[in-house]
Amino acid sequence: MPKLIEPASRLQAAWLEARAEWGAGVHEDGFGLLTTDDVDSPAGFAAWLERLVGESERCMYRWIIERDQVLGGIALRHEGNDVVPWAGHIGYGIRPSARRRGLATWALGRMICEARALGMERLLVVCEAENLASAKTIERLGGLLEDDARDGPVLRYWIRTGEPGI
Repeated sequence: MPKLIEPASRLQAAWLEARAEWGAGVHEDGFGLLTTDDVDSPAGFAAWLERLVGESERCMYRWIIERDQVLGGIALRHEGNDVVPWAGHIGYGIRPSARRRGLATWALGRMICEARALGMERLLVVCEAENLASAKTIERLGGLLEDDARDGPVLRYWIRTGEPGI
C-alpha cells in the first residue's frame, strides 16, 4: 500500500534510483528540485531537503513511497506562492515504472484533502496538453478545464476541494 511521506534523507538511494528512471535533465514535478540542487552527494541531498522544509510555509512536499521505494512526488503550493499562476497549486510526477497503477489519482486525492484542511477552496492544476494521462487524472478528481487555448501547450484545470468523492 502506498504512503505519502515528508521527504526523508534515509531514502536518498531510493530517490536517486527514481530520478535515474526519468533520465538526466528531465524535470520531475512534485519534488521542488532546482537545477542548482546537488542531490548526488549526502551533504547536497541534505541541503536540498532542508530547503524544502524551509519552504513549508509556501509549499507542502510529499513523496509517494511503497516499501521504501520512491514511486513519485507531489507538491501542494499554498496561496501566495509566486509559481501558482503558471505551475498550479499542485504538481506531481510518477516514475515511469510505477505509472498506470492509479498512484497519481490516489496522491492527488490526498493532497486535495490536505488543501481543504488548509482552507483552500479551489485549486489550479496544470498539465501539458499532450499529457493525456495527467489530464484524465485531473478530470477524474473533478478538474474543470478553464481554457485549452490560453497557454498553448498547457491545460489549466480548477478543482473545488469540497467536491464529493475526494
